[in-house]
Amino acid sequence: MIFSRGTIGDIAAALADYGLILRGGFAFADDEAAPAGVSGNPAKSVLLVGQAGAAPWPHFQRWLEGQPQPIANPLDTWSRVAIGAVAEEFGAHAVSPSDRPYLPFQQWAMRAERLKPSPLGILMHPVYGLWHAYRGALLFEQEIVLPEPREAIHLCDTCVDKPCMRSCPVEAYSVQGFAHQTCLGHVRGSRGEPCRTGGCLDRNACPYGKSFRYPPEVQAFHMAAFARL
Repeated sequence: MIFSRGTIGDIAAALADYGLILRGGFAFADDEAAPAGVSGNPAKSVLLVGQAGAAPWPHFQRWLEGQPQPIANPLDTWSRVAIGAVAEEFGAHAVSPSDRPYLPFQQWAMRAERLKPSPLGILMHPVYGLWHAYRGALLFEQEIVLPEPREAIHLCDTCVDKPCMRSCPVEAYSVQGFAHQTCLGHVRGSRGEPCRTGGCLDRNACPYGKSFRYPPEVQAFHMAAFARL
């Protein structure tokens, strides 16, 4: 696909400078309520931007070290800066999962990559397992023709033991859903050190995508942000 300012390959190369990757995309249907593009008119297409493993971490850390003062939600801010720079280069409107009102990023992701949620709520990827994320999206006011994504193998369907549902010491995840306050209380408490330093025990128990698992310092960063430590 050729844009007025480059190709999808060019966009992917620009994102790679930040450790980010394209995560698929699609064209909005004519009768679909699409968010605004760069001019304010409804976008016609979206390309999702994210990560596999912890590839963006060194780029984020270098940026963070260069900031003159502490920043609230620094990873979110860095993601906006990085994706925003790529959006400006290619004539797109950058949006974030934390934008208000919230955009349907999880629905977009399932549509673009044909993924399904794991028992933990994180989308299960056939290669990355649970060790991936969506950091933003690029909205274009032109239709992008992409190959129809193939149905992804949902690894959770063939996982019999479900260790992701049996490793949390306070059973925060269950068939009833996620016990948010129970999890917070444990992570912040005297017995929550393993979770604070090494990340969610249920997530780490998943046997898939191990080579993409976030290093402990990355998991500790995310856990501190989640628990507001």
